Amino acid sequence: MKSKTFDLTGDYIELIKLLKKLLIAQSGAHAKLMVEKGEITVNKKVEYRKRAKLRRGDLVETLNYRILIK
Repeated sequence: MKSKTFDLTGDYIELIKLLKKLLIAQSGAHAKLMVEKGEITVNKKVEYRKRAKLRRGDLVETLNYRILIK
């Protein structure tokens, strides 16, 4: 599993936007599909909300990546 960090510039970033920005998802539709399938966890819990607001300190995990929001 690859580890990444994401430096947050605002108060939050939506989950699907993070997946697209880090090129984990190939498109917005792909990001939405990943979330719908339950392939994403936030802080060790499966996240089904596509627009979940991620804030500093959150840990996002996919099948291949672990992303810490800073």
